[in-house]
Amino acid sequence: MDILANVSLGLATALTPVNLLYCFLGVFLGTVVGVIPGIGVLTAISLLFPLTFYLEPTTALIMLAGVWYGTGYGGRTASILLNIPGSAANAVTCLDGYPMARQGRAGVALFMTTMASFFGGCVGILVLMLFSPIIASYALSFGSAEYFALMVLGLVAASTISEGSAIKALGMVVLGIIFGTVGMDSQTASARFTFGMLDLLDGLSLIALAMGIFGVAEIIASVRRVDGGEVLDAKVSWASMKPTRDDVKRSWFPVMRGSTIGTLFGTLPGTGPSVASFMAYAIEKRIAGQPERFGKGAIEGVMAPESADNAAEQTSFIPTLSLGIPGSATMALMLGALMIHGIAPGPSLINDQPALFWGLIMSFWIGNVLLVILNVPLIGLWVKLLTIPYHLLYPSVLVFICIGAYSVGYSAFDVWMVVFFGLLGYVMRIFAMPAAPMLLGFVLGPLMEEHFRRAMLYSRGDFATFVERPISAVIVALTFALLVWTVWTGIRRARTRRNTEMDDGLTQS
Repeated sequence: MDILANVSLGLATALTPVNLLYCFLGVFLGTVVGVIPGIGVLTAISLLFPLTFYLEPTTALIMLAGVWYGTGYGGRTASILLNIPGSAANAVTCLDGYPMARQGRAGVALFMTTMASFFGGCVGILVLMLFSPIIASYALSFGSAEYFALMVLGLVAASTISEGSAIKALGMVVLGIIFGTVGMDSQTASARFTFGMLDLLDGLSLIALAMGIFGVAEIIASVRRVDGGEVLDAKVSWASMKPTRDDVKRSWFPVMRGSTIGTLFGTLPGTGPSVASFMAYAIEKRIAGQPERFGKGAIEGVMAPESADNAAEQTSFIPTLSLGIPGSATMALMLGALMIHGIAPGPSLINDQPALFWGLIMSFWIGNVLLVILNVPLIGLWVKLLTIPYHLLYPSVLVFICIGAYSVGYSAFDVWMVVFFGLLGYVMRIFAMPAAPMLLGFVLGPLMEEHFRRAMLYSRGDFATFVERPISAVIVALTFALLVWTVWTGIRRARTRRNTEMDDGLTQS
């Protein structure tokens, strides 16, 4: 009966005219962002972040979440038609989606991946509904020591599991935590790292940081970008989208396996949709009876990763809403939207804000239906959006960034902070320093400091409290094991690379 009452409460919240409007706006913008390569979901959410100041918390989250999972639908369009992934999670779709388009089957690929995305999203939502309250109920027994250890584990996992150098990612986490300490100390009211500037007493703006390192940095990096790719099968008709019986037969099990894989990886910090889609593709290729078909237009090669992608996008809300631990930079922005409205993220959120939690989940069902309606009949429109030249698109984005940053506090200082973080983000790109871990550190840093101080207060300064409590001890052990595993794999990778270079040198000589 509890689940039925919660579903009823969620539907009553999600079906209000305002929430329906912003749900549609979110999934529509998410689809557009996914279709146009290079913008990215973080840039889009950062641009919309100032708008959340003027919305109710539930409405704001419904819109931002719609942008998040809407990109999963739109991102496959550029992957299939242009061989350019609309997002990182859609990169693997290029492997078989683009060959299908070259064979004149772009309509089939677009239609079938829409169905796969819908199925994967539905599986993810069901898991979110069933397991989030259970996880939150156990998490209510957590103390400050457990929360601090859990946040450290989340930051380490997000840094070491993600692509690229783990050392650089951990360094960016530390930098983000340092940025998060700027401003007045919440307990002593002393100024920290303000350098005498009154504008920094309230701390650095999350909006300025997000817009700068993701939005402005992307535009600077794209100044010399050359439009490439040829839109294939631009005129998509209903007849061209009809799959064959063999397509349907080959798709059932890949979609179910992909949804399962996506559901699992979506709950893990640092993995999410990108890792889930690549893992689903790798498994399908390995178990296939004819693996040589992959890379040449195999329907399984687009169905499995797309279902995994969307399932992971839904289940990534489980640690974010149940534990208050974002597993990605996008989820960190979601938590930031809650914190701006004075809502404390964590296990008490479900009990304290049931209308917000269940209204958000029910909006996922509505959003997924809207995405099917948007993506199937309007495929031709999304194809035309691919022809927008970058020299017209990015100046418009810059204008909206400046307007959004200024509108938050009506201060030119915020605009200059966007410029600062934009230049910093561009320098980070040059040196291959990941930006997402820095954002995670910035959001979680103040929360970690608060729980660390509270744990020290309860234990009277005894650091052993983190290993004496069973739950926190297990989390600390997992964090240590993850660090050891990361160092070991890094050494092994470097040794393999060195041996390969030596063998190549011997072969050439």
